[in-house]
Amino acid sequence: MARNVTNTFVDREQAYPEKRPADARRADFLEIGAPFADEQAQQQASRCSQCGVPYCQSHCPLHNHIPDWLRLTAEGRLQEAYDLSSRTSTMPEICGRICPQDRLCEGNCVIEFSGHGAVTIGSIEKYLGDNAWAEGWVRPIEPGPPTGQSVGIIGAGPAGLTAAEYLRNAGHEVHIYDRHDRAGGLLIYGIPNFKLDKSVVDRRVRRVEEGGIRIHRGVEVGGEGERDVTLSQLREKHDAIFIATGVYQSRELTVDGADKDGVIRAIDFLTASNRSGLGDEVESHADGSLLAKDRNVVVIGGGDTAMDCVRTAVRQGAASVKCLYRRDRDNMPGSRTEVAHAEEEGVEFLWLSGPASIEGGERAEKVQANRMQLGEPGADGRRRPEVDPSSSFALDADLVILALGFEPEPLPAIFGEEGLAVTDWGTLECDETMMTTLPGVFAGGDIARGASLVVWAVRDGRDVAEHIENFLVTERARGREQERGFAAA
Repeated sequence: MARNVTNTFVDREQAYPEKRPADARRADFLEIGAPFADEQAQQQASRCSQCGVPYCQSHCPLHNHIPDWLRLTAEGRLQEAYDLSSRTSTMPEICGRICPQDRLCEGNCVIEFSGHGAVTIGSIEKYLGDNAWAEGWVRPIEPGPPTGQSVGIIGAGPAGLTAAEYLRNAGHEVHIYDRHDRAGGLLIYGIPNFKLDKSVVDRRVRRVEEGGIRIHRGVEVGGEGERDVTLSQLREKHDAIFIATGVYQSRELTVDGADKDGVIRAIDFLTASNRSGLGDEVESHADGSLLAKDRNVVVIGGGDTAMDCVRTAVRQGAASVKCLYRRDRDNMPGSRTEVAHAEEEGVEFLWLSGPASIEGGERAEKVQANRMQLGEPGADGRRRPEVDPSSSFALDADLVILALGFEPEPLPAIFGEEGLAVTDWGTLECDETMMTTLPGVFAGGDIARGASLVVWAVRDGRDVAEHIENFLVTERARGREQERGFAAA
């Protein structure tokens, strides 16, 4: 391809990588899309208009240099394109797979506004990352000169892994403590393989460990005598702490029958499925309690977690899969692309519908539901769903999955640290440097901002590393001043 070929969106149509047929996708947990071939990626990148005000970049939480690496891709300068994409992101091929591009970069592409269809930014980002791994262009972490200081990170999810990488680059000793037996957080146990193959996460984790970062798996951080290690002990061991635990406490359904057998949490369902896919023996699959096979499944919720649940249930061989959401399609928080994939795979969506009760004996048998209508906007600007008294209906359901979102766990109580303040929403209270109310203890990702996107967790990990570095530089300077004072005395 000729160099500097861009702005071809008028003559070249938008194209995504070819998807596997829906019937084939329903039968396994493989990723659903084929990768771009080199020529396809370059052609799609050439559609970029190289506009003067790149809204794609400003609407990316990481502010990735999107127009620049699209131009390099169009010119066939693929290693340079990857190097630029990885300059602002520690996980470009992961974000390329799971970011809701329709709400972020692609949804704000200038040529999308012109009616020509957005540049397929996410697919090209995924292509660049996978190609870089295949070609050996992904550089190892290069630790800076040793500072003699160490940082303890609680949580091996995207925020913790990202911060660890930047802090190791700065020369610090870095230890990550995670309660699970595998590193990756929701990337491993929350997001299904058909969106993010676990080998993609594993190679990033290996790179982190090969860079000299120590990951302590299966370590619970908590109060005195209750867990493997206390926060107080970690503070004594390390010069700074970063709390990146994420949010795992599921919101409850407050209707009659919500406590029946067969009513389960989305995180439990997805974790069991992912563990099974990783080869673990999963008791809740053996006894059927968290398995959708041959069951009538109703998922309650409209976010990305709900989409993961309905599509997982399909692949587990459910007899039927329905999604109950109290607002309409235009007002759902989940990715429009994920909804389309789910519909292709046979999921039935019941918009403007909310659960009224779970019926049955000890075990769920039906969901009694109400039709909803959208009323006046609430404090968040979204129109509030209200029960339409003219209509109700029942759905057969012997497995009801609650995907109502996540809330923070009560970390001050779990950690035994009363001085760790929280906001009205239960998230950790932080100042402008992302430091909590405990000196030298920082927080980021979902535990500080509330349940959000992986890309925001990566952003927080990048930002907090800079704040921790500034804190540690100040501490080093203070230590030198004290040493000089002792020497003078």
